[in-house]
Parts: sequence; C-alpha cells; structure tokens
Amino acid sequence: MQPEERQHRIAEYLQQVEFASLDEISRKVGASVSTVRRDISFLESSGNFQRTHGGARVVVPRSDEFSFAARDTHQLPEKVAIGRAAAALVQPNTSVILDAGTTVYHVARFLEPNRPQIVTNSLPVANLFASANRLEVIVSGGVIYPRLGVLVGPLAVEAFSKMHADVAIMSAGGVTEAGFTNSHGLLIDIQRAMIHAASKVVFCLDYSKFGRLSVLPLCSLEAIDVIVTDSKAPAPLVDKLRGLGVEVIVAPVEGEVIN
Repeated sequence: MQPEERQHRIAEYLQQVEFASLDEISRKVGASVSTVRRDISFLESSGNFQRTHGGARVVVPRSDEFSFAARDTHQLPEKVAIGRAAAALVQPNTSVILDAGTTVYHVARFLEPNRPQIVTNSLPVANLFASANRLEVIVSGGVIYPRLGVLVGPLAVEAFSKMHADVAIMSAGGVTEAGFTNSHGLLIDIQRAMIHAASKVVFCLDYSKFGRLSVLPLCSLEAIDVIVTDSKAPAPLVDKLRGLGVEVIVAPVEGEVIN
C-alpha cells in the first residue's frame, strides 16, 4: 500500500472512531507501529489530528456522540435505576473498579454508604468523590481524553494489570449472544485489564445496548458474572443470556413495578 493511500485510510478511520491506539491503527491498515507513527506525524501537520501517548485523536470531532456530557443525558431514568441496583451488589468495605461509562457513573452515586475502596479511570467519578472523606479513591494514570472523561493509554492499562479488586463494574457499547463490544480500542485494552483484575465482573447496560454491535469485540459472555439492566431490555435476548449462564438483574425505574 502506498503511503498516500495508507494515510487516507488512517484519516478516515480516525474520523470514524475519533480516538485510537497505534496498535489498533496498525492492525487496521496492515502496517507496523513505527510506520503508523510516521503517518500520524504527517497527518498532524494538517491540523485535523493530534498524536497522544500511544495513539492519535481527531482535533475537532464530528459530533457529540461520544462525549460524556452528551451520553449522560441518554436513557437517564434507566441509568439511575441500574446504578441503584448495581450499587446494591457491592458489599461494605470491599474494593471496586469503576470504568468510565455514564451508567457506571450512576452506580458510583449510590456507593458511598458501603464505603468501598474505589479504583477508576473515570474523571467524572474521581470528581464525584473529590470531597468525600469517607472513601478512598485511586485514580489510574494515563492520558486525559476530555470528551470521554477518561484516562487512557499504556499507563492506565498497566495500572489495572497490577491490581486486584473484589468487583469490577463496567459498561459496553453493546451485548449480543456472542458477547460484548465497545467503540474504542484504547478503552477495550483497559477494560480487559479490569476484567482480569476482578473476582466478580458486573456489566451495567441500559436497554439500548441489547442486540447492538459496536465497532470492536470486548469479551465473551463467559468473562462476566452479572448484567444489570432495565425493564425495557428485550425479553427474548434477556432470556437467551440467562440460558447461557449469565445472571441478569432487571432494575425497575422509579415508580415502576416489575412482576
């Protein structure tokens, strides 16, 4: 592949996903990491792309689809219900990994009474507990990706690879019978490290994530223990997931009664 074509493909891919690791881009275009690094340096001169530690991002994203603030307004009653139900699974004085999903942020809002030790790469979660002197909060290292409100990159992956927690509470872009998917390679690298670090893995997914395939595979159903969702989750898929051995907890939205 000629450099011009490869750089064009890299630019198109970054416009699509907005943020990607060097390894992810390397696999996408079939070139070495060192070659991709040079291509990104060339693309950076256009002003549309910026190198980060271990990756690259779009300078002016095409939409607010991935921003934390925009995503947190979607399915808000369901996220609050899921957050309350998932927080109830956390035992007092245990250690909890929280990822940077907006639904997981609502889990964090209900955790303080149980006084867990929290480990996170989420800037909104860290900020939530900044003045909570009853809780110990550990924040991973990494590169700040502001629109996602998350710390990413090799330092973040390394941090979670070296620790153990009683439970990891996580999110994903979608779930099907084949497993979980998500939108960014850098997020996936960190989430896989989180899964390996935890004795119990809980995924919090509102109904819109069921049957949805995001860009990249994250993990199989066998890698997790519990899904917490809301009553709008499609019953046929919920039943199939339960039949495959996954515990699925359906959380009622405030004022709703689930039979």
